Amino acid sequence: MATNQPAAVSNLLHQTTGISIKTANTNDPVEKELDQIMDQDDTAHAEVDKWIQDNDAFAAKGAGMRPEELRRKILDRLAPLDKTYQDFIQEHPRNSRARVAYASFLGDTKGEDAAEEQLDKALQIDTNNPAIYNNLANIYGHHGPVKKAFEYYAKAMQLEPNEPVYYHNLGTTVFLFRKDAREFYGIDEQQVFNKAFELYSNAMRLDPEDFPLASDVAQTWYGVNPFRLEEALKAWTNALSLAHDEVDREGVYIHFARVNIMGHRFEDARSYLSNVTNATWAELKNRVAKSLEQRQKDAQSSNAPPAKVEEKP
Repeated sequence: MATNQPAAVSNLLHQTTGISIKTANTNDPVEKELDQIMDQDDTAHAEVDKWIQDNDAFAAKGAGMRPEELRRKILDRLAPLDKTYQDFIQEHPRNSRARVAYASFLGDTKGEDAAEEQLDKALQIDTNNPAIYNNLANIYGHHGPVKKAFEYYAKAMQLEPNEPVYYHNLGTTVFLFRKDAREFYGIDEQQVFNKAFELYSNAMRLDPEDFPLASDVAQTWYGVNPFRLEEALKAWTNALSLAHDEVDREGVYIHFARVNIMGHRFEDARSYLSNVTNATWAELKNRVAKSLEQRQKDAQSSNAPPAKVEEKP
């Protein structure tokens, strides 16, 4: 979990989630063949992920493959699967699910332009599938046009109003691209914040047990100006209630400390940091502790009031 505001906000851009399209008829031999290809895709990507993790570990010890060598190894592993997708689509060009799956594959290997091309073709085949609109909106949110992302997420929500991912993704995009959101919706910045958090609220209503979602939502409060202290604390309290284990809980304690520092509640911040004992958070705890001491020292030396904080939305 990032605790500095720029990282916490910018990382959200990469957390938008794509949705795969499930088969409607598991007895269809064509769909069974596609399922087998997608299983091969999952297996290949699991292998690649392990290669990357292992190489990172070796690199930390001064060994490991050079990036270009690792990339070549990965591409060699995935090349046969690329051809398998192409052959299937050539034989079944109107299978939208295959194009969505291939788009996901291409997004990891050849980039979003290639993925967008497949999704556009899938949308021509299946114009009322919310997953396709969502996945295209993810791409528009990354490289534009952002206003088209707003439009496509809204279309996905209209077609499937009970999918929390769509609300989460639109909320994140509205929050990150506030100028575009102001222009698109004809609202001011505070109303943009409120709209983003209304969308997040809908996502959490539909998936109230999702700890990563609750954490993502809580982190966005760092970017709200003026800072809404009580709302941020409430969001992290909700995330804490959903934490899976002690590591998750201690990560939330660090955020509690950060939020209280921002509100000049220095003793509360210190108390939360004292509850962080897991080695996983040692480095981050030390950084936040140093920030706490500096911020308190600055406040005492200047006798200045805390930065403007809005207690209620």
